[in-house]
Amino acid sequence: MNEEERSGKVQNLKGRIQEAAGIVTGDAELEKEGADERAVGEAREDLAKARRKLGEAIEDLGDKIKR
Repeated sequence: MNEEERSGKVQNLKGRIQEAAGIVTGDAELEKEGADERAVGEAREDLAKARRKLGEAIEDLGDKIKR
């Protein structure tokens, strides 16, 4: 897991907490903000994973070409 993935995971967690706080307090705006934050965090994490896996695939291909 790289720094971008961790950052996305943290943002996702913060959004989940904020969303839950909105649900518990009955604050629809806070709940929506939390859901949005969670969704952005998930997207950042997924994008970072895809970038890491692509980088790994390129490195593997480079290693095969060198042989």
